[in-house]
Amino acid sequence: LMNLERTAGYFDSLGIPLPQLNAFAAGATELAGGALLALGLFARPAALPLTFTLLVAYATAHREELTQIFRDPEQFLGADPFLFLLVSVLVLAFGPGAWSFDG
Repeated sequence: LMNLERTAGYFDSLGIPLPQLNAFAAGATELAGGALLALGLFARPAALPLTFTLLVAYATAHREELTQIFRDPEQFLGADPFLFLLVSVLVLAFGPGAWSFDG
């Protein structure tokens, strides 16, 4: 959200439609969703759009790593969005835990 023009330009180079709107939506989802996950507040509802956003990141910006998931899993696991995707999926599946505001 700090540099939407640069992000929108990057999204445009990837062929993402409506790059300005999608840059804002992705940034807002990552900021708000990440804060909610960190607090454990509305964690499962926040994890769903975060998971979707990170899957789109893999499908667009990290397509090479995604296509290598079975041939070279290290490439997939080493991509920038992996840990964020893993946390989002874990919270989506199991909830935020006992030490959260939701708990």
